[in-house]
Amino acid sequence: MRRWGIALMTLSLAVLMVGAEKAGAGPRFLGVNAESGGDGGPYVNLIVREVRVAPIVAHVGDVVRIEMAVENRGDNANDTVPAEIRANGKVVARKLFTYGFRDVPGFVSRETFLWNTGGYSPGDYRIRGEVFLWYDASEFDNFLNVTEPLVLLPAGDPLPQGRDDGGTAVTADPRWRPVHRTDSGASQERGGY
Repeated sequence: MRRWGIALMTLSLAVLMVGAEKAGAGPRFLGVNAESGGDGGPYVNLIVREVRVAPIVAHVGDVVRIEMAVENRGDNANDTVPAEIRANGKVVARKLFTYGFRDVPGFVSRETFLWNTGGYSPGDYRIRGEVFLWYDASEFDNFLNVTEPLVLLPAGDPLPQGRDDGGTAVTADPRWRPVHRTDSGASQERGGY
């Protein structure tokens, strides 16, 4: 019985060592294509290119509109993943984001989120748009932080001078240059570096 235990432990260690060696040989994300040393699965690369917040100065109880542009730079793989808006790290709006079924590499999807600020405390909120994907080719571009904080005022307080409509804040990936219109007039955006 003791021999079997030693043999089983030796075999388990060998399997763990091979798995660790294989994991260390390539990127830590699944689905990286064979050309880059991955397992030959689809190359998935979603990039949050722009986050737009309006109004950037609001009152408690107002609904804040947040738009996020997400570019699909990968293969024509398809899936559904969570897309989230965070305020000071807390998820305030979420929806499922489906990519790849109609997309071609470089296709940009625009998603709109509505954050009802009722019940939140007055103060500054750092806004972040995020599309979380475990097997993305790069994790550094699956989110974008808005540089200007959203200011939430107590209900009834006057807006700051010069911000009669609450204003808008836009943060865009500096590497992105969208193409706006096709001959038919339909909005067809494709990103580029």
